Amino acid sequence: MLARLTTLHPVVCGIVNVTPDSFSDGGMFLDSDRAVAHALSMVDEGAELLDIGGESTRPGAIPPTVDEEIARVVPVIDALSRRTSTPLSVDTSRPEVMREAVRAGASVINDVRALRLPGALAAAAELGAAVCLTHMQGEPSTMQHSPRYGDVTEEVCEFLEERAAECIRAGIPAYRILVDPGFGFGKTLEHNLQLLQGLRTLTSGGRPIMAGVSRKGMIGAITGRDVDGRLAGSLTAAIIAAQNGASLLRVHDVAATIDALAVLRAVRSLDVVLSPQVNP
Repeated sequence: MLARLTTLHPVVCGIVNVTPDSFSDGGMFLDSDRAVAHALSMVDEGAELLDIGGESTRPGAIPPTVDEEIARVVPVIDALSRRTSTPLSVDTSRPEVMREAVRAGASVINDVRALRLPGALAAAAELGAAVCLTHMQGEPSTMQHSPRYGDVTEEVCEFLEERAAECIRAGIPAYRILVDPGFGFGKTLEHNLQLLQGLRTLTSGGRPIMAGVSRKGMIGAITGRDVDGRLAGSLTAAIIAAQNGASLLRVHDVAATIDALAVLRAVRSLDVVLSPQVNP
């Protein structure tokens, strides 16, 4: 999967929140069967990666126990691994969850804590999965309490390169490492905008970048809209991320993002082909 990542063809990663309290769709897909159906519908829409998470990382969220998190994500990953060939990612920071999720069929570990919990780095190296390392200042419960940086882009870049180097030292090959600047994870609106504008700086290390801006608070702060009204703003931010070097876009609205990327690719290639059924 990682070998296919290029800025000419950003991979669309569909978000599957198996949680009661995620900021956007908490509780909607807590039932495993509904979560699986939702994930398969995103595959039909064009998702090339599915990210399944059982812990909400919204500010102030109460973390589940390890057993609760495993019970949420593993049945969904197991069912999807038997029903689709689309690669599966587990959104977790806990080594116990990583092991169970990879056994069930996940091939990517997406960790908002960048494998810093005890045992997480060793587990990821042992399991042989690809890893996505996210920058987060603080913890979910505290990350939005007056976050401060000197130069946010520089500091995020340095952190991610340090974590990537630690992964390589632990035995994770460089080609299995992705990075995520962590939009909304311990950043103000200004920080998020600076990161979005300077995203290409993070590509200097040659690592694929995942950008997750879908429906986030930064979109609400700019547009004044609640979560359900942030599609247009999310698409705009996703396209800016793609233009600035993102290789993966982690989104709630797969079909709309696929369409937006198709327009971007057409403009880039100047190879617009109109269907005979479509009037110019």
